[in-house]
Parts: sequence; C-alpha cells; structure tokens
Amino acid sequence: MNIHFIAIGGSAMHNLAIALHNGGHIITGSDDQIFEPSRGRLALQGLLPEAEGWYSEKVHEGLDAIILGMHARADNPELARAQELELPIFSYPEFLYEISKTMTRVVIAGSHGKTTTTAMVLHVMNHVGQPTNYMVGAQLEGFDCMVELESGSEFMVMEGDEYLSSPIDLRPKFHLYRPNITVITGIAWDHINVFPTFDSYVDQFRKYLETIEPGGALIYNEQDPVLVKLVEETAAPVKTFGYGLPAFEIVDGQTFIETEEGMMPLQVFGEHNLSNLEAARWICLEMGVQEEAFYDAILSFTGAQNRMEVFKSGSQVKVFRDFAHAPSKVGASVKALKEQFGKVRAVLELHTFSSLNPEFLPQYRGTMDAADEAWVYFSPDAVAHKKLPALSAEDVANAFGSEVRVFDSSESLQIALENPSTIKAMALMSSGNFGGIDLEATLAKY
Repeated sequence: MNIHFIAIGGSAMHNLAIALHNGGHIITGSDDQIFEPSRGRLALQGLLPEAEGWYSEKVHEGLDAIILGMHARADNPELARAQELELPIFSYPEFLYEISKTMTRVVIAGSHGKTTTTAMVLHVMNHVGQPTNYMVGAQLEGFDCMVELESGSEFMVMEGDEYLSSPIDLRPKFHLYRPNITVITGIAWDHINVFPTFDSYVDQFRKYLETIEPGGALIYNEQDPVLVKLVEETAAPVKTFGYGLPAFEIVDGQTFIETEEGMMPLQVFGEHNLSNLEAARWICLEMGVQEEAFYDAILSFTGAQNRMEVFKSGSQVKVFRDFAHAPSKVGASVKALKEQFGKVRAVLELHTFSSLNPEFLPQYRGTMDAADEAWVYFSPDAVAHKKLPALSAEDVANAFGSEVRVFDSSESLQIALENPSTIKAMALMSSGNFGGIDLEATLAKY
C-alpha cells in the first residue's frame, strides 16, 4: 500500500509509520514540528520529511490511504486535498482496528498504569517465547519500534487511550478497538479540556464497555469504586474478572510478592505497580501463559521508560524520573516512594492543560502529603501559551492543601535541586522537561 501520514511526528504515529515501512509499504508523511526521538528514528528509516510544514501536493490520487494524526488541525491543507480527492482517511485507532480485525485484540485501558501494564505483558510474552503484535504509546527498553504488525501472532496488544482519535473524529481512541480481552486499571478524571466534568469522563468508560466483543473478557480493578459500579451496571455480554493487590512485603527497600513458590523479589515497587502486575497477570493468563511462567518472567521486569525509572543511583540519593502528572498518578508515585525509601523528596512539574487549569488544580489536594519535601514547579509562560488564567505560587500552594514549596522559575528550582539535603530518594515527576534544566549537571552532588 501507498500510505501518507498527516502529522507523522507523533509518538504513536511515527512508530506506526516505521512498522508499515518495515512491512514493505510505501510511506510518506508531513508535520509542522518533529521532535526527538521521533525525528532521529524517522531519519534512520529514511522517512523524515525533507521540510517541516504541510504540502497539499504530497496528497495525490495514487495514495491508498491517509492516516491522520491528532496533532493536525481540521483545516489542514493536506487533509482538505485528501477529502477533495475522496481518498480513504483513517485516524490512528481506526487503522489499527482495520489491520487487527482477524486477530484477538487485547486492550489495556484506564486512566493510569496503561503503559506499565502493557510493558509487563510484552515483557512476559517475550520471556516465554511467544511473539505478539502490539501498539504502545511510549518507548520501552529492548524494543526498537513500539508498533509490531508482522509477528504472526493471533494477538494484538494495544494501549487503550481515552483521548480523541483525530481532528475530524472526536471519539475516544479506545472506542474504536472493539477488544476481545480488555483490562481497565482504574478511572480518575483527566483531559479536562475534552471532558469538562468528571461524569462526562466516566461516561467514556461506560461506552467503552459496550464496545467489547460479545463473549469477551473484562478484567477490572475491584479497588476502584467508580469502576466497580460501571461493571455492575453494564449489560454487556462479557465475562468479568476483578483483581486487587497481591500479598506483599517490603524488606530493606526491596518489595517481595507472595506466590505459590514462596516470596519473590521485584525490581519495581509501589502499590500502583503491584496493581498493574495483577492486571498483567490476568491478561497473560487469558493469552495462554501459565502462572508459574508469568512470575518467572516478571521478576526481571525493571519498569517502563519514565515510569518511576532510575535516573541516577548516587552515593547519597536514588533519583527517579516519572511520567506522573495526573492527580491519581502523582499520589500513587509519592506514596510508593515514601513506603519504599523513608525520607523522600517529590518534585512535580505542572505542565499539562489540566494541571495548569485553576478549576482542575484542587484535584491535587493531598497528593504530595506523603513526601517529606514536596516541591511543585510551573512556568507562567506555559500557562500563557495554553491561554489559561494566570496562576500565582499562592494559588498552587492553596490548591495542593499541604506544605508544598512552589517554584515559578526554572532558575530557582535548579538552585534548590542542587542540594540533596538528607533525603534517601527523589522523584522528578513530569510529562515536560522542568524548563530545560540540565538535570545531570544539577544533580551532580547526589
């Protein structure tokens, strides 16, 4: 097939482009901004556009399909040309569904833990020698490309993101996959710019349950009362399996879980990761992996990239990078860090539209309470760029409702970070880059 990508630089889009290119398809693409690692990875495959921008002449009658990314706008000139030529236009999730129609689709959904749970499943499948097709939204260690379509497996494992599909298809992505097996890790309000109320957000998961193939398997976190209520109310003709936390203990900074073979040490920690582990175990059982093989494999799982990933293991302090930014994720990460290491510092950057919105900020109340040192950084420039009402340091401190230290400049944050204090561990939590601070140099004393 001859396929053109509009907004090829996205984290998921560029991986799909590379996977299709590796499968022998002819791939072209455009984007007005392409950042690393997408830029370097596309260049390596000869798929990097010669120039950034949109060029309607790239869209012609010889194309078999257009794949439209969310980064493009509804008035994109290449999209307009494709519509004029009446070419087949697919959103990213639409295309994934089309190519996985004959497979058993396994979808990992939920407000948090999707990437880690998916990473656990793929780690186990690799360990037991069962290759599978997959789509993951983040880069995982040991994987060259985060989309695989040619493994020959009957399974297609996908992250089920609830964000919108494309600028002309405003359905949540996970509504399009029609899973045979799915897990929902939990529901916590996010994407306030799209779902302005908690009820409107929860409703997307209610609708998602109706998309599960009849007779399919629904695995759900029974510790989430909102999710439990949805499962109890659904009339979807599916099998349901609830999961909680495995029995575990923490000994000298090491987490052990209880199995039939005895207590086994893990390389990840925190109740949120233990919950993810249970979700992954249920999925793998549905995919035919024996429980003993699952535990044997999961012992070597070190985590997903930027999900409480070790950034620096110094002589004084262990430093983690964590993608946590939504309130539920922040609370879980801070709690896990405290339980594992004792005296800790949590540093959060408010970077997303939701986190910088004054109406949403109170959702963070209490999320940093477990930390001995709770720091929050935001950039007034980022607030202005997102065209949100101005924020003050006092606004942020009041919203968190605890003794948080607020920074509104990267320079002041950098100076504070240079001192390791007497903490044992620190988590740097952000989907951004802390205003471009050189963290390697800043944390030299750690």
